[in-house]
Amino acid sequence: MVVALSVACALFYGAADFCGGLAARRMPAVAVLVWSQAIGFVILLAVMPFIPGVPHLSDFGWGAACGVAGAAAVGLLYRALAVGTMGVISPITAVLAAAVPVTFAFFRGDRPAPIALVGIGLALVAVVLVSAVAPMPPDGEDAPLARSPQPHRFPPGIPEALGAGLAFGFFFIAFAQTHTDSALYPLLSTRVTSLALLASGGLALRLPLRVHRPGMRILFLCGSMDMAANILYVLAVHRGALSIVAVITSLYPVATVALAAIMLRERLVPVQWTGVAIALAGVLCIALAR
Repeated sequence: MVVALSVACALFYGAADFCGGLAARRMPAVAVLVWSQAIGFVILLAVMPFIPGVPHLSDFGWGAACGVAGAAAVGLLYRALAVGTMGVISPITAVLAAAVPVTFAFFRGDRPAPIALVGIGLALVAVVLVSAVAPMPPDGEDAPLARSPQPHRFPPGIPEALGAGLAFGFFFIAFAQTHTDSALYPLLSTRVTSLALLASGGLALRLPLRVHRPGMRILFLCGSMDMAANILYVLAVHRGALSIVAVITSLYPVATVALAAIMLRERLVPVQWTGVAIALAGVLCIALAR
């Protein structure tokens, strides 16, 4: 049951990230964040009566911490997906989101199994490989003219992806500290906090928050799938070990990369495909650790 919930969570997260990144290429990123978060909040309110729980004061505090981390993570991720290549950004974010909870467990005295250490090593190698060169243009676009060698620069979105991965790792850790009988109450605190931060920040900076009606369809898909993934994560982490649930959840790039390849015809050079494969192998190694 825990594995099934975690896999479903990963699929929904991956699809939500694809929709969010696509929307951020067409609309202001802050508007995408605020509207998708608001849509998810309405869905959460509708679902909560069907998943009863016991509210604990400390859980609201952990939920608020998750809200801060989640707002930062999603904001950085959508920015990275808007300016970078989804097939590169998602694996980088995922390996960090998987490695941070394992590292946290290590400092708590839980020594990772050798296979988990292998997975973390693979994750570091993957980050280097997928960041090594710029992606190839989609089919139908002309390749750039030959030029003299230029100093190496990371592909766009890499710094944001690294920050998002660290923030997601903290999100996973903080949510695992809540009581198992609290159900969705911590998630309620999380969403109120993140929505308040994003909306107030957008208004304070006078950033555009309005979106046109045609854009609401993709925002609804993004918000609803993101909230479905959050609910599934809560159910999974309250039933299983953090190190397993968080890492399986971090397989979400499979969905993001597949959708980007199908819908956007993104192409990566061979060394980047190797990096993506190694990243997913690293996540699987960590997931197999007990």
